[in-house]
Amino acid sequence: MRNFAATTMSIGANNGNQPGVNRNSEEKRCTLVGMTCDVCLSALKIATGFIGHSSAILADGIHSISDTVTDALVYAMVRLSGKGVDQRYRYGRGKFETLAAFLISIILVVVAVGLMVEGVEDVWTALNGGTLERPHNIALAVGIVAVIVKEGLYQYTRLKGRKTGSSALKAYAWHHRADALSTAATLLGVAGAMFLGERWRLLDPLAAIVVSVLILVLAYRMGRPAVEELLEVALPRDEQDKIAAIVNGTPGVKAFHNLRTRRNGNLRVVDIHVKMEGDLSVAQSHEITRQIEQQLREELGEVMTNIHVEPYRGTNDCEKDHGHD
Repeated sequence: MRNFAATTMSIGANNGNQPGVNRNSEEKRCTLVGMTCDVCLSALKIATGFIGHSSAILADGIHSISDTVTDALVYAMVRLSGKGVDQRYRYGRGKFETLAAFLISIILVVVAVGLMVEGVEDVWTALNGGTLERPHNIALAVGIVAVIVKEGLYQYTRLKGRKTGSSALKAYAWHHRADALSTAATLLGVAGAMFLGERWRLLDPLAAIVVSVLILVLAYRMGRPAVEELLEVALPRDEQDKIAAIVNGTPGVKAFHNLRTRRNGNLRVVDIHVKMEGDLSVAQSHEITRQIEQQLREELGEVMTNIHVEPYRGTNDCEKDHGHD
């Protein structure tokens, strides 16, 4: 059949299939674990701040309240992203995860700036003769517990994020790490105020300023990939090269062009025009595109493909279109 042109579209195991269901269940379970721990830590820190006369622990407890808001945000986004494809979301809801990662990075920026401003104010007060109150021993104990719990949540969530490939969980893990660092800085300040004397209480706000800078770096590391995905930046060059190698290596494919790629949450979207002999039947062309889709899934994971088939017109055609954009 001459001047044949057709389009085929396929998505890997994602919507309604067991792998996607298990992945979303892992995400929800992980988020609920984090939410439960954050609620308990918030209550414990605030109570300790009042009982132990520690403004640092009290502020850290109030800061931890924002963690529960983040937990709820991540959980809501994960539930939405797990609903898959329907008539309204033809490419699925993967970008809800990306949006969650972006919003978490914004929250971290706000928290970091707040910590930095508070730290600078305390340093200024101390340098001008102000005195910081000595905290009670219970504040030190609660700080140690909080650091251990948050670092444990970071390790747990990071492993789940790697296992599922969830950008939301990966960002969520860094949020736990940022909280662990923040509490560690508070802990250092509390310890310095308790054991090194009044003049060394300046360590508390100085540590907070250092941690705020670290949190800003973490926010950037999370926010940049999320922004790139929301703006539909192409897949990394090495992944594009893998796609090109798979397409060129598939029997029956003479050339390709118009390769366009992007991410949608955990899903990679690949649009491409493939050239084949013009006298192939529809069934033969479809089988070739099916092979391409299968190889892409084996190499890249969950992939949605949109393959447009065009007739191959000879060597000049191949030379013109063999590369990718």
